[in-house]
Amino acid sequence: MNLSTDNAQGVAIVRVAESRLMYPLLSEFSSAIASLIAAGQKKILVDLSPVGYVDSATIGCLMDLYRQANAAGGTLKLSGVQRRVETMLTMTGAQNFIEVHPDEGNALKSFGA
Repeated sequence: MNLSTDNAQGVAIVRVAESRLMYPLLSEFSSAIASLIAAGQKKILVDLSPVGYVDSATIGCLMDLYRQANAAGGTLKLSGVQRRVETMLTMTGAQNFIEVHPDEGNALKSFGA
């Protein structure tokens, strides 16, 4: 899986460099973010800019990671969400919980960074 992690202004940024984020890739994706949470990272941003498609398993994974971050006293947000992915988030109600920002800059500002 093409995934990188960076840190900017106290926010861990997980950049997904896949055009489709689906079940076969979720184990590595979930492990990377769960490791950040376990390490005490409180502010996590997942940049989905290149991702044009997600399946229902991905939505479930994002909600699980959101819950894990909240339970640890942190926050998980999304940026760069394309229209088709946003539709999935809206249809499943995930967007009612997970903050979505148009780009990384706006998302970083929302963290107070």
